[in-house]
Amino acid sequence: METYPITVGGVTRHVPLIEPLPGRRIPLVEFLGDPEFTRAAAEALRPLVPKEAEILFTTETSPIPLTHVLAEALGLPYVVARRRRRPYMEDPIIQEVQTLTLGVGEVLWLDRRFAEKLLNQRVVLVSDVVASGETMRAMEKMVLRAGGHVVARLAVFRQGTPGLAVDTVAELPVL
Repeated sequence: METYPITVGGVTRHVPLIEPLPGRRIPLVEFLGDPEFTRAAAEALRPLVPKEAEILFTTETSPIPLTHVLAEALGLPYVVARRRRRPYMEDPIIQEVQTLTLGVGEVLWLDRRFAEKLLNQRVVLVSDVVASGETMRAMEKMVLRAGGHVVARLAVFRQGTPGLAVDTVAELPVL
């Protein structure tokens, strides 16, 4: 498998190149199972978190360890939107999103008990990679529907030109 080198905070990984759509290859960034890379990415994002932030918000799966390490470093809680409905969810906030990276539509789910943690909070959106910005836009809609206020949108990597402003620390190519 062909790989591509990416570096964050002095830590380099050679990640696989995948082809989510015909003729479009992208580096596949994953933080799962890589504590050193995850810590380096979280440390790189840390200065971008506004001082007034009260809680972090992310989606499953790869951004979870990143958000956990960042939250721990900042002493903040975090909430995770799920990509599938879970049997225990009650009165969830449901938000559709069209992800161009994967070329498929998906739905984000936020259990009401976690949505309540966003109420009247200054929220920082956290992701691993932002491409079109559609997932980040859907996350922001969920925060607003839960009664929170988004104070920053952060991602480790930017790929292309997102449709909204997101602070990032590194670029990824579309090959």
